[in-house]
Amino acid sequence: MPSPTPAPAPAASARSLLLTLLGEFVHPSTEPIWTSALLQAFAAVGVAEKAVRQTLARAAAAGWIEGGRDGRKAWWQLAPASTSLITEGSRRVRSLRQAAQDWPGTWVLLHITLPETRRSDRLRLYRALSWLGFGSPTPGLWICPHEDRAKAAEAKVAELELAAHTIAFQARGMAFGIGHAELVAQAWDLDALAAHYRELEDRFSALRPRSEENVFVAHVQLVNELQRLPGVDPGLPAKLLPRGWDGERVTRRLEELRMRWRDQAHAHWRKLCESA
Repeated sequence: MPSPTPAPAPAASARSLLLTLLGEFVHPSTEPIWTSALLQAFAAVGVAEKAVRQTLARAAAAGWIEGGRDGRKAWWQLAPASTSLITEGSRRVRSLRQAAQDWPGTWVLLHITLPETRRSDRLRLYRALSWLGFGSPTPGLWICPHEDRAKAAEAKVAELELAAHTIAFQARGMAFGIGHAELVAQAWDLDALAAHYRELEDRFSALRPRSEENVFVAHVQLVNELQRLPGVDPGLPAKLLPRGWDGERVTRRLEELRMRWRDQAHAHWRKLCESA
């Protein structure tokens, strides 16, 4: 059975939106941002103040942001952990637009079996491998056409202390057995993924934001969806994708909208920071 592919993805959480705001409007600066500016930005996209404050507290506890006070006013700035997270996320998003690159035909294969007593670790592993672009064509077997993601998979296996349960190797397909098209169909649900891309195109192409604040909201929502794409799209090489793949066309369209709204959205963010 193919690896589950969310389509459409669930609504953005406050945590996800915080990463979007930090990555789009703050990174790579370490200048402080007033809490009031963040509250106004979140309010514009429909997130209540209580949820924002909880998200900021959890982000600080996780080491994403560091805070302080100036009199009665609180401020936050990027921490090294969030800088690394944002940089890696941006790299993964860019990699989705590079699917046409030549693929040498080499797979990274992992075979991982866990006892029922480690169900929580299994779920964490599956989420991490899916984020890295691995798919599971058969139970316990995970495959990925990107050799450069082997190191990240190794790090996750080590973090979860699963080395004793893992067989890892690189391989190339042979002349017998199922072909690449069938292998991909078993490992990933490309129909659901294509439907997700079409839903994104329909939703954002229909928007006609007029005011600067409405452009800001549309831009934040769009960037958030782009940043979450690596969680649902493995970024398969063009050789492994169907002809006329929707993902490539839709991603270009979404990037066009992002650039159209970018300047006004950033101008609105600056006004929020200045008014704070």
